Amino acid sequence: MASVHKEIIIDAKPDHVWDALRDFGALHTRLVPGFVTDTKLDGDARIVTFANGTVAREILVDCDEARRRLVYAIVSERIRQHSASAQVFAEADGRTRFVWIADVLPNEFAPYMDGQMDLGLAAMQKALSRSAA
Repeated sequence: MASVHKEIIIDAKPDHVWDALRDFGALHTRLVPGFVTDTKLDGDARIVTFANGTVAREILVDCDEARRRLVYAIVSERIRQHSASAQVFAEADGRTRFVWIADVLPNEFAPYMDGQMDLGLAAMQKALSRSAA
């Protein structure tokens, strides 16, 4: 199984970043606007429309308030396995370290996921740094 690991520093307080991350239905407005164009809640899942036209059904697996960690899985005919976690950590200078890990099968999807996660992180950095100011 391929694992894609991403980590960035966000110029915003951890509580601010966590508040946006845990808002499961607001990807397109709070966490990654532009990268995600629409999010609709459907029970314990969200239907996510990405800027490139891809649509994914992401199921909420866990939202751990104490650890500021959110876990979700994608169920798809093309992807045999996809599980991802995103976690918020406080840095000594008041900024946030954001860690995002995705495990995916088949392995051939890893380069696509890697690129998509880079785009997502860029959108997140822009949205959260601006909204924290």
